[in-house]
Amino acid sequence: MKWSDYSKLIKTRLTFLVVFSASISFLIGSRANGHIDWLNWVKLIIGGLLVTSAANTFNEIIEKDLDKLMKRTMDRPLPSGKMNTGQALVLGLGMGMAGTYLLGSLNMLTGLLSVFSIVLYAFAYTPLKRKSPIAVFVGAIPGALPPLIGYVAAQQHGRIDAIALILFGIQFVWQFPHFWAIAWVLDDDYKLAGFRLLPTGERNLGSAVITFIFTLILLPVSLLPTIYGYGGYYVGAVSLVCSIVFLYQAYNLLRTQQIEAARKLMFGSFMYLPVVQLMFLFDFIAK
Repeated sequence: MKWSDYSKLIKTRLTFLVVFSASISFLIGSRANGHIDWLNWVKLIIGGLLVTSAANTFNEIIEKDLDKLMKRTMDRPLPSGKMNTGQALVLGLGMGMAGTYLLGSLNMLTGLLSVFSIVLYAFAYTPLKRKSPIAVFVGAIPGALPPLIGYVAAQQHGRIDAIALILFGIQFVWQFPHFWAIAWVLDDDYKLAGFRLLPTGERNLGSAVITFIFTLILLPVSLLPTIYGYGGYYVGAVSLVCSIVFLYQAYNLLRTQQIEAARKLMFGSFMYLPVVQLMFLFDFIAK
């Protein structure tokens, strides 16, 4: 199997975005402790890559027949026949066990959260995608767990405190405009597989309104680090500016209901999260 096939199996870009989020939160958690254990940081990154890759592999095993129906996914290794289900299952189980072991070696809670994220993503969110738009709400939980896992991994005995919950909350709310912008752009392709991911199931005013409302909710949520004194005015200012730009993009989708507006919102979501998280880290370190 070529690297390009393996990369499609584990969804490399998504996997690296997940691990980036967890690694930034680990550094924030380490700064809260006053000490960074770089070996544990490396364990988190490797373990996170393995666990996320395993979850994506299980997702593709379950959806292999549906992936054949969509132009975007038909060239993945399972639907294209470049890999069989047994090979993918062995890879997924191996990566999942190895990743869970590494994350569990940091502390028990980190290991348990990683297992929970795999189960929820692969075996709850994945089958729900064809049944109801509620799948996005279910998927937002494992989607927001990486910063929580990263922060908890930095704690020797594993604990969830206010900073961890804020990191989780920002990424959780961000998931909705992010998911729905992608779903709006890819709705025609998704419908070929029977996926129902837009809030109302259609590209219409209702879906645009709900997307705008959740983008609006993200604005005050992104300011929580400053409101509660964990971040200074720099992270507050950057988060406010990013949220206003993001909200403007969501407003354009509401106003036009066009795919191009959704595509701009989608790319805006890719930029929003790393900028806000990095700014939180830099501001937290500088305090």
